[in-house]
Amino acid sequence: MPVTTQMTTQVTNQITTHIATLETLLQQWRPSFGQDYLAYRNHVYRIINHCIVYAEKNDIALSHDTLEIIAIAAAFHDIGIWLDNTFDYLQPSAQRANNYLVREGKADWVETVTSMINEHHKVTAFSSDKKDLVEMFRQADWIDVSMGMLSFQTPRANIRKIRKIFPYEGFHKRLIQLTLVHSLKAPLNPLPMFKW
Repeated sequence: MPVTTQMTTQVTNQITTHIATLETLLQQWRPSFGQDYLAYRNHVYRIINHCIVYAEKNDIALSHDTLEIIAIAAAFHDIGIWLDNTFDYLQPSAQRANNYLVREGKADWVETVTSMINEHHKVTAFSSDKKDLVEMFRQADWIDVSMGMLSFQTPRANIRKIRKIFPYEGFHKRLIQLTLVHSLKAPLNPLPMFKW
């Protein structure tokens, strides 16, 4: 059954705290997350808010559609870990996003969203174009995964403000656990999602 993609947002203290499309997707997947639900939800909202800060910093006006694209990419970007039970999750996550967008009549967003997902663990820049959504999303995820050690010139005050509203809730500890488990299964490819 298609999920309604009505885009309503709630902003608290200049931090986006509720996106209806995102909440619908996360609730649909909640049983698969188990105890990781809040950790993943907060991670997704931190990424979205880092994207918003990036846009403000680079004088990019985020349209309703662009914010929805970011929210959908954020919702799906790591979802293969939980829904496909794999640590090599980029392709399964992108495929799920593709299927969702086609089902929702947004096939014209597939290329952008799947690129955002497939390139979000790229170690080097995807693009030097400040308006590139894929690069924006890549930086936003790296800021969060590195716990702000990589900031890409994002003001530390913004990172702390976002983290205060959406705390880590054990997200990074869970990533370490998943990495260790996968490393035992595939010692020659412990981080299959990384790209140079």
